[in-house]
Amino acid sequence: MHPQPGESVIDRIEENLIAIILGVMTLITFANVVARYAFNSNILWGLEATVFLFGWLVLLGASYAVKKNAHLGVDAVVDICSPPVRRVLALVSIAVCLAFAALLLKGAWDYWANFANLPQTEGRWFPLGFEENFRAKAWYEVNDIPIPEWLRFLEGAMNDGDEYEKLPRFIPYAVLPFSMALLLFRFAQVAVRIWRGEIDRIVASHEVEDELAEVRELRGEN
Repeated sequence: MHPQPGESVIDRIEENLIAIILGVMTLITFANVVARYAFNSNILWGLEATVFLFGWLVLLGASYAVKKNAHLGVDAVVDICSPPVRRVLALVSIAVCLAFAALLLKGAWDYWANFANLPQTEGRWFPLGFEENFRAKAWYEVNDIPIPEWLRFLEGAMNDGDEYEKLPRFIPYAVLPFSMALLLFRFAQVAVRIWRGEIDRIVASHEVEDELAEVRELRGEN
């Protein structure tokens, strides 16, 4: 994928990561097929790795779809409203999306934090600070993926010097707060565009209508 004019590295975070993840998933799956049918063997950690990578793909894809206005939506009511009403509806909608993304970010951080020896937030709905006492859980490991040798430094930093046999769980789980923060950022970008009057809705994807139009065109229908 080649960068478009005016696109920054931040604008292309999801595209680059998604491309890398798809490539790695393909390599692991292909290698596992070769191992099974050519050598009667198996990459034991391959399935778990692809499951984690697929999770990364889905979570990063959520913010990417917001960036590309590709989420499905119903805009039948919006289309019959006047431009001022559309803007108000869009502002209300994006405010709800921002609040929802913020709640997802809080929940994602609270789930991941202790696995990374970090405190969860306090407060049921909104962060009211960080907990003072918590049980560090960086010693939790995944089931099958072995820890690469170049990550052994984490044993002293995160596990009191004890040896990891498998990959520490906080590494694959890090996608949770990262992707939710990215989702919140993308919604904030949309909010700015709505406030400036550049767009009047969050979702601008009409995939079904476009596909029906293509079918009609192929059939020669009007």
